[in-house]
Amino acid sequence: MLKKKKLTIIFIAMMLIFTLAGCGSKNTNEVVSAVSPDPTTSTEVPVATDAGLKGDFEIQYFVGGYGDTWWKETIEEFQKANPELSIKQSAGAVINDQMKPRWIQGDPPDIVYIDGAGSNPRQMIEDDQLMDITDWIKDAKNVDGEKILDIMISQPEVYGERVYNVPLVFGAYGNFYNKTLFEKNGWEAPVDYDSFLKVSEKIKAAGISPYVHAGVYPEYIHGGFLFPAIISANGDNGDILKDMGDLKEGVFKSEPVLTALNQLNEVSKLGYIDQASPAINHTDSQMLFLQDKAAFNPNGLWLESEMKNDTPADFKFGYIPSFTQAKDGKYIAFPYTSTMAIAKKAKNPDAAKAFIQFIFTKNHSLSWAEITGALMNVKVDLESSNAGDVAKTAMQFFNSDNTLVPPVTEFNPDVRKVMSDSTIALTQGNITPEQWAERVEAASAKARK
Repeated sequence: MLKKKKLTIIFIAMMLIFTLAGCGSKNTNEVVSAVSPDPTTSTEVPVATDAGLKGDFEIQYFVGGYGDTWWKETIEEFQKANPELSIKQSAGAVINDQMKPRWIQGDPPDIVYIDGAGSNPRQMIEDDQLMDITDWIKDAKNVDGEKILDIMISQPEVYGERVYNVPLVFGAYGNFYNKTLFEKNGWEAPVDYDSFLKVSEKIKAAGISPYVHAGVYPEYIHGGFLFPAIISANGDNGDILKDMGDLKEGVFKSEPVLTALNQLNEVSKLGYIDQASPAINHTDSQMLFLQDKAAFNPNGLWLESEMKNDTPADFKFGYIPSFTQAKDGKYIAFPYTSTMAIAKKAKNPDAAKAFIQFIFTKNHSLSWAEITGALMNVKVDLESSNAGDVAKTAMQFFNSDNTLVPPVTEFNPDVRKVMSDSTIALTQGNITPEQWAERVEAASAKARK
């Protein structure tokens, strides 16, 4: 399943039953107003006033698996808080294609939710369509007085030291296992690379493949194994992925990358990767996993809901963001997100900034989870909720200081293809880690030209 499709099915089984106290009803009488005299550079944030926002304000959002209920309800709350604001909603399943001519002609909406077919944040930045919000977002607070960056699970991606969009929807890759199978055999879930190797040896001795992945879609093993391993080897510093995304010369031959590649190579040589992996897709790998023919499966947080009709009754999903870290190292949760951005040529940038501050709250995060079944990019406590076990476990990791969630990284498509092909070749033993690095570095050099 392609990445865009994944985002539309995340956590559908997580239909949370939250009390909606404060989810807009608490603050409908509070009026928010933006006061930035220069919307491209000012760090001032909206404050409560009696006047409220005025003028026309257009919001563009894609309607896919998450539906449009949350958007309609939240925008209605924002409208009540600003009765003199004239809000237009441009939304739908093909809205990105419909609005493209306006973006090209320089007549965009004020704010856009970047998701679905026909959307690409990096391309919009390269086309100079999005506002630089670097200085504003670093100090911006939501309507509850909380600094927005402080309550985010995943921080905004930085492009050339600048920020142009903020993650709204959050998900993460990781490694899944069957708690029932582990309890039955007395196996302990790994907490680092050494314990992963030790338990994999026991699993293989029991006649079960330790690790199965979707070779047709290498992003699964990248997100669950390779990229976390690179960050761990880089001293828990996720900046190296940014260097990879920016095609920094020499980064693909760097020591952290080679260390991670050697880990993957070792796991392959030990016979811990199911031999079927290179040729199968995500569904096939997930079925082998659910049938206990493989103990671990790198995947995204959508896995539980996607396979709910095929999951055995006694199967209990366990989730670990990563196990490639050294002893006492941080867990690395490699994220995927869908973002929001303000148009560079927005006609009402004050309202656009105020809308971001209005929606990035814990109450709106809870309502998003209840309505869509997915996670919004705001840390919340799910323990007292009716969320599924995977959701609660994942959020425990995300809320922990012992888990690092690096910013999302977008790769050049040509480099990504070479990287993916090289990773599968490495797991098959057809190339060495050094050859992987040479191939990807060459592709990076070509893309830079």
